[in-house]
Amino acid sequence: MAAQCMTKVELTISCENLLDMDVGSKSDPLCVLLMNTSGSQWCEVDRTERVKNCLNPKFAKKLVVDYYFELVQKLLFGLYDIDNKTIDLSDDDFLGELECTLGQIVSSQKLTRPLLLKNKKPAGKGTIMISAEEIKDNRAVNFEVEARKLDNKDFFGKSDPYLEFYKHTGTTWQLAHRTEVIKNNLNPTWRPFQIPLQSLCEGDMEKLIKVECYDYDNDGSHDLIGIFEANMTQMQQASRTSPAEFECINHKKKQKKKNYKNSGVVSIKVCQIVRRYTFLDYIMGGCQINFTVGVDFTGSNGDPRSPDSLHYISPQGINEYLAAIWAVGMVIQDYDSDKMFPAFGFGAQIPPTWQVSHEFPLNFNPANPFCTGIEGIVEAYRMCLPQVKLYGPTNFSPIINHVARFAAQATQQKTASQYNVLLIITDGVITDLDQTRTAVVNASKLPMSIIIVGVGGADFSAMEFLDGDDGQLRAPSGEPAMRDIVQFVPFRKFQNSPKEALAQCVLAEVPGQVMAYFNMVGLTPPNDTTPGASIDKPLQS
Repeated sequence: MAAQCMTKVELTISCENLLDMDVGSKSDPLCVLLMNTSGSQWCEVDRTERVKNCLNPKFAKKLVVDYYFELVQKLLFGLYDIDNKTIDLSDDDFLGELECTLGQIVSSQKLTRPLLLKNKKPAGKGTIMISAEEIKDNRAVNFEVEARKLDNKDFFGKSDPYLEFYKHTGTTWQLAHRTEVIKNNLNPTWRPFQIPLQSLCEGDMEKLIKVECYDYDNDGSHDLIGIFEANMTQMQQASRTSPAEFECINHKKKQKKKNYKNSGVVSIKVCQIVRRYTFLDYIMGGCQINFTVGVDFTGSNGDPRSPDSLHYISPQGINEYLAAIWAVGMVIQDYDSDKMFPAFGFGAQIPPTWQVSHEFPLNFNPANPFCTGIEGIVEAYRMCLPQVKLYGPTNFSPIINHVARFAAQATQQKTASQYNVLLIITDGVITDLDQTRTAVVNASKLPMSIIIVGVGGADFSAMEFLDGDDGQLRAPSGEPAMRDIVQFVPFRKFQNSPKEALAQCVLAEVPGQVMAYFNMVGLTPPNDTTPGASIDKPLQS
């Protein structure tokens, strides 16, 4: 019987004295968290944001893990200097790591340890500090914030402001959230954001929260514009017609200037406490995950009859395409009650007209493209392979738009009952990148996630670009994605690993994406009957 999840804990990470790997500037660190429960395989759980030009980073993003009292949960915190946009860390400079157990962290108020290199020697004077907090409160705060007349800290141009929200822990202030930077603007409006109530004030409406406003500098020497302190009771006075306003005070400037008034005003237009549902709340409430597979049949895969081809089925009855379908499908099929999965191919000439198609059913039945179970997809793939001519180009947008049409139909029900996951397995470079960017941005408004597994040895940099982990994806028109919905993984990273490792990695972001979508559109789990449990209306504090 599986171990029962005791609780969720939120890890806050900071570091000091990291190695400096950049010439002319400082390292741009990111912390990646891996977990090992199987004895041999490390799997990535999550990673923080990248902090530019900083050897003493305080990471704003909290890493949430399930804590099992009865399991030894080995954790590995790896620090990397990130100088490119790829999700793969193997080409980034390694700054040190700490291996410990979750038990060691939760039993310490703050675990402080030296960082080690791979050879177990010290990583300079680098240290890592980790604190854990149990998540007992499922409420969060939705904010919409703007500012006006901020001080200009730049000689050329205007300030590039961002905000940091801090929780008071009794003796120190702990970073709870950092907004994005708004470039060259003294009257910025930040994107709406959400902070867990526990991270902000531990559910205490009267506990002081500190907000600091900075002017961002590329070299990491961010200039303080001003600070204010307020509690949730004061912030909740906000409404769009009558914002809650707070003067930003720069105390050094105040001491020097006699007639100093403030360094600008921060205006909170929305401060709304909402209930945060978990992925399991939605699944146990009746939400179905609809799984669709898209298979790349372009010519660059090689002739399927040749052992060099990525579509060549070995004597063991397997290739990388089949391995990816099995690995991901076996996990996801448990969340779909009818186990009927549509499966499509793209980039091939298909009978009888031999026209190139970018969304043909593997079973050649457009009226009923569904396969019974993962076995049915595998069987359809094997039957389809000898009947088509591999061709090209590699166009993703038709199949993304195809699944998006079904996802759009599901939104008409106004319930959190359907979510769509599209698995695309491909060997190559996307030909219709602009149309694919537009398709992904449109799909980000729908109950839909896209998993891309890259097979073979191609250059997959365009795929990394679609995976919005490092910055927001935009359509060619400039329209930004509403949320990050693409997860890309190169299969070669998992060739010598158990198939579970691939599934864990590609599916890692799906629960968060499901929650992010239903939170965005304000839908509670289908069978939720909790009084006042609307996530788009404020809860009584």
